[in-house]
Amino acid sequence: MNKKPTQDYLVRGWKTTLGVLLTLVVVSLVPPFTVGGVELRRANIFSDLYRFEEHHDTESESLFNEEEFAVDMEAVSQQVEAVQQQLAVADTLPHEGPTEYRWVVADMEAVRPAVEVDERLFSSRLTPIEDFSDEGLIAAFCDTLIEADRTVRIAVMGDSFVEGDILTADLRERLQVAFGGRGTGFAPMASPLTGFRRSVKTQSKGWTAYNVMQQKSVPAPYNEQFYVSGWVCRPTDGASTRWEATSFRKQLDSCSTARVLFRAPRESRIQLILNDSLTQEYRVEGAEKMRQAVVEAEAIRSLEFKVLAGAAELVGYGALFESKGVAVDNYSVRSNNGQALFRTNATINAEVNAMLGYDLIILQYGLNIMQAGVHRYTSYGAQIEKMIAYCRQCFPNAAVLVMGVSDRAIKNENGVETMDAIPYMLDCQRTAAKNQKAAFWSTFDAMQAEGGIREFVAKGWAGKDFTHINYGGGRRVAWALFDAINDEAAKAVERRNKRLEAAKPVIDSTAYEAIANDPNLVLAPVAPALPDPTIAHETEND
Repeated sequence: MNKKPTQDYLVRGWKTTLGVLLTLVVVSLVPPFTVGGVELRRANIFSDLYRFEEHHDTESESLFNEEEFAVDMEAVSQQVEAVQQQLAVADTLPHEGPTEYRWVVADMEAVRPAVEVDERLFSSRLTPIEDFSDEGLIAAFCDTLIEADRTVRIAVMGDSFVEGDILTADLRERLQVAFGGRGTGFAPMASPLTGFRRSVKTQSKGWTAYNVMQQKSVPAPYNEQFYVSGWVCRPTDGASTRWEATSFRKQLDSCSTARVLFRAPRESRIQLILNDSLTQEYRVEGAEKMRQAVVEAEAIRSLEFKVLAGAAELVGYGALFESKGVAVDNYSVRSNNGQALFRTNATINAEVNAMLGYDLIILQYGLNIMQAGVHRYTSYGAQIEKMIAYCRQCFPNAAVLVMGVSDRAIKNENGVETMDAIPYMLDCQRTAAKNQKAAFWSTFDAMQAEGGIREFVAKGWAGKDFTHINYGGGRRVAWALFDAINDEAAKAVERRNKRLEAAKPVIDSTAYEAIANDPNLVLAPVAPALPDPTIAHETEND
């Protein structure tokens, strides 16, 4: 019987294992690539031993369309200058109807309470504001915050990170508790997202709301009438919006002033209903300019705005609820990287600013631009500089503060890691602020002080996408930003106290002697100092 050759299964097994190992090594060297729009990650079998640094040397232009959001800054300057000239000669222009319809139900408080700064921190550590301006614009803002006997206005322009009043609700609460003020600030006339906001209850009927991010699909003339809020609303006759205060945060349950912003190119009739009981109607003359209906009352708990007639071409924007002190307006637009500001109407922005007068603009953008592996954001930095310049044109008396991007993590073969693009985006934003002599504040550093995004997710302060914070996370970031502003406010108090001390009259000895020898003046005798009862005094018998 013939024997079959003996098979060396051990050798064959080693050859097979070696072949598989070599194949996996080769596969590990294949960089990430995209198939059918789906990005496939690197298959790295050595992830515990060696980490490949994936990054693109290309710029971030592919992440945004610069041409689509182009802005002519010279044209913006001319538009704003035209508004300022019209305001300067308003009394000499032909009458086109008032820009303000004021309903005074009760006098407001006449004097803002004196401000005393509590320097205790609400966050784990102070993340200071970096002011690159030559004039010290943040210091000037804090001087206003401390001393102004009026409403001090802050606008927060951002994306979905602050949508629904996340972060701004807690920033507003802390500022109003510390420096005075009431009310939720700006609330849109209508929006599909109003149900997500808990700091004000909004009920709208008969309005069609358009978003600036879909400007190309917005019918004329509404597509050219966007304010920085990002929303314009078209009414039908009988359209109405009712805003109701809530107790979601302190200082929100009532306020003393409400302002409804709208445009009425044609004659129309509007109605205001205060606290579901008092009503007031106005006939609005048609004119191409911004209008505001202002209500002043001791306690505004709800307000309804109705378009009774003349809805054609009327544009509704929203209402602002405030009291003397601090007002914080949330102007968030989902998916906006900041460039949508250039789609807003500079004339409208300037007209609203003439009515309100903003003191601080906070720009919270960049989260939608940042992408893992992208380490160059030079072009986006240039866009940020344009945003700062644009805001300064429309809101010339406001300081501008750029918020650096928040902490963000991604899941990969190594687990959950901080996105590698963050330091590069922060550098881009800080550099843009520095070049424009604006201010910068690092949201990332503030979150790191609380453990970073992974700790936020673990504590339920952020979503499991490791990107978006919720109200819990917003509160921690807001407290850190408040601490930074409050730290600057404490310095403003020191400056104020030094000014007051320097302003006290000082009389030298020569002047005092001249006054004392004046026969027409009788100086009150100086009373002898009384003994301090807390000190044991010696007697003759001692």
